[in-house]
Amino acid sequence: MFGIPGKQAVSITSKAAAQIAKLMAKDGSKGLRIGVKKGGCAGMEYTMDYVHEIDPLDEVVEQDGGRVMIAPMAQMFLFGTEIDYEVSLLEAGFKFRNPNVVDACGCGESIKFDESLSATNGA
Repeated sequence: MFGIPGKQAVSITSKAAAQIAKLMAKDGSKGLRIGVKKGGCAGMEYTMDYVHEIDPLDEVVEQDGGRVMIAPMAQMFLFGTEIDYEVSLLEAGFKFRNPNVVDACGCGESIKFDESLSATNGA
């Protein structure tokens, strides 16, 4: 839907791909759908949901056994994002390195995009 021919919308690190593959096997899903929604103190939040049926409009990215689907309305917000999985002493989780983010809240749970992206997408 939105992208550059020959270039994947997002990249997935090997750690993230391994974790996604592990979650897929545990849940019996076909992958994780990644999106964005309004919310949080900065205005937008990432979403991740198990997918049991792939929507034909989703952008599908596969790497090392892990598969993510990007919801159509989120593709322009996520284009160029690197998805990683990090483990520390206090937490473990997916991290999004998104070049489209112009601001984030202190806890890192919510993000803000350039106003032109929100206006273009109707978000």
